[in-house]
Amino acid sequence: MRDWLIINGKAGDGKRGESFWKAHLNAAGIHDFTVRDQTDTSWDSEVREGDRVLVAGGDGSVNLAAAMCVERKATLAVLPSGTANDFSRNLRLPEDPAELCRLVASGQTADVDVAWIDDRLFLNVAHIGLGTVPAREASTEHKSLWGRFSYLAVLVQKMGIQRGFHGRIEHDNGVTEGRWLTIAVASGAFFGGGQRIAEARIDDGMLDIVAVRPRSRIRLLLVFLATRLLRRVSDDTSTVVHARSTQCRIQLHHAKTLTADGEILGRVTHTTAKTRQGVLNVICRGIVAASPDPQEANGLQQSLLSLLRGTG
Repeated sequence: MRDWLIINGKAGDGKRGESFWKAHLNAAGIHDFTVRDQTDTSWDSEVREGDRVLVAGGDGSVNLAAAMCVERKATLAVLPSGTANDFSRNLRLPEDPAELCRLVASGQTADVDVAWIDDRLFLNVAHIGLGTVPAREASTEHKSLWGRFSYLAVLVQKMGIQRGFHGRIEHDNGVTEGRWLTIAVASGAFFGGGQRIAEARIDDGMLDIVAVRPRSRIRLLLVFLATRLLRRVSDDTSTVVHARSTQCRIQLHHAKTLTADGEILGRVTHTTAKTRQGVLNVICRGIVAASPDPQEANGLQQSLLSLLRGTG
């Protein structure tokens, strides 16, 4: 078995780079690993079954490594260093880097699901509509100011100018058709800097399809707030549609931007998503089962108030 340390030095605020993780890994008793920069892809062909790939970066970096780990049957270890780090939330990874590296050294693993949108692997969520805006417009300044709430900051600013689009969603339980503000297809339980779908798990073999209809800004914010604080999809079925399925097909009247895990994949009029259960082996402390966090709820409320004051 060989350990690889893959570094994205530009992730997050740049403070969790090679020297940072080397020191913590060494302290945990992990000394023998091969270091590569994420931009250097020549190492991909050297990874063998049973190797461990330790990725220091955000969700985009983890996504790229996960595709290779699935193909080579290697184990993925996430060293969260980005802004949102949504995939790592599913795995109950310790926030303390020293504790996290001790977990890596312990070798505790689990098998989790991986999804594909057309031929592109994704771990968190694929978006069409308003949900693609942060990937297209969230600036470095936004991320620096709002951190993982930068996703929310951009959405609030754009809600009032979105009129929606017509789409047909086919899934295991039938067909849902109408006019939508956004369509999200989630593999795990988290996306957008900590938004949670409480019914979802990253090892349940299901996709969660959440589609939101165009509504007033206030109504949408209330739905979002209820979803975030109660940790479940809103009961307002006239605004939010939630379906669970092993696959789905989305057909649109007009081409819209498609993103997956924050990466822009292009404009599409139709797309197909599917999931495969338990095909990715990951270092983890257990699959998350979240409950409301009063501190986080208060922080979100303050952020929403600030954003509303700024957007009128």
